[in-house]
Amino acid sequence: MRVLVVGGGGREHALAWRLRQSAGVTAVFVAPGNAGTAREPGLENVPIAADAVAELVAFATTEQIDLTVVGPEAPLVQGIRDAFDAAGLKCFGPTAAAAQLEGSKAFAKAFLERHNIPTARYAVFTETAAALAYVREQGAPIVVKADGLAAGKGVVVAETLAQAEAAIVERLPAGGDGKVVIEEFLSGEEASYICLCDGTHAVPFASSQDHKRLLDGDEGPNTGGMGAYSPAPVLTPEVDALVLREIVEPTLAGMRADGMPYQGFLYVGLMITADGAPKVIEYNCRFGDPEAQPIMVRLRSDLAALCEQALTGSVRELILDWDPRPALAVVLAAANYPGAPATGDPIEGLDTAPLKDSFVFHAGTRLEGDAVVTSGGRVLATVGLGEGLKQARDTAYAQADRISWPGCQRRSDIGYRALG
Repeated sequence: MRVLVVGGGGREHALAWRLRQSAGVTAVFVAPGNAGTAREPGLENVPIAADAVAELVAFATTEQIDLTVVGPEAPLVQGIRDAFDAAGLKCFGPTAAAAQLEGSKAFAKAFLERHNIPTARYAVFTETAAALAYVREQGAPIVVKADGLAAGKGVVVAETLAQAEAAIVERLPAGGDGKVVIEEFLSGEEASYICLCDGTHAVPFASSQDHKRLLDGDEGPNTGGMGAYSPAPVLTPEVDALVLREIVEPTLAGMRADGMPYQGFLYVGLMITADGAPKVIEYNCRFGDPEAQPIMVRLRSDLAALCEQALTGSVRELILDWDPRPALAVVLAAANYPGAPATGDPIEGLDTAPLKDSFVFHAGTRLEGDAVVTSGGRVLATVGLGEGLKQARDTAYAQADRISWPGCQRRSDIGYRALG
């Protein structure tokens, strides 16, 4: 089987690495990939941008690609699945219609409300004055979200009215066509619930928890994710069953009822409130990043076979096989991230063999000759496996300590909630 992975981040490196280990997979191409996928045995980069859909279809046709797995959200929202379907090519990911669950926060909130799926109260605005009046009436804390794709950085959890007002003004430019979603603030513990969906049924991957804020203690601005671990203790078996019954299954049923059945990875961002009740914070139409890195390290099942099964059959009876050991990922980010990151800095420490039970997945990297340099905000993720979460964390941080470049930043407390 010849496989194409679309994307160039840490999620795509992890997915491609795991897909290459699938039975019967003879080649894995990554478009456009990064320095890590260029150096990974068995993977080959293709110089085609992730959103260059027509070029990707042409490449898959010419190279007789048997399965394409799409990593990032932008090409899914753009309609890459629809284009591959039209060309008679297997592509794992939702259609453009179904990908609206992530492509538009307003669409997702209306969907949740229409199908009685638990979520925060909300309102949608296109005019600044009305949005400002609403938050002044509601007070802080309150959540302001950009409607469209924002690479995980479109959400502001405003702790003060001034922060909420600034977020609204930034997202609703005068005379523009912007849209914001304003939600009630939910307190509790966040978790990531990622499923493999065949359009009717879903099989969950191992639970995980992301760390969105830049700084220790969940302080600072939101990012695309500064680290993650799997499993997440907050998702107890009881809560897991509740999420599947009250959120995931109604989501798939609602998408079918609305004429847009959902196939692909479905990511449900959850808030688990103090009484154990899960509520939907957001949908993503693809695997999480950095959740993919620890989850792929733990996954023992054949990922290519899973994706094919979801496209051509039913996943209802599937039981996934997992390494019982927890895994934890630490993201190493460039200076100034999540603002405009510094790029072009040589990365030291990548040529020594990783520590036992550790893995290094690339995201914002590129090759300059034989040197690996930074090329984006989140640059690398180091992942550790351990007999317990503390050992996994110690391994991930020990591996991170061996890697450096000017201005490298990271959190020092990934996993702190689970470790108490």
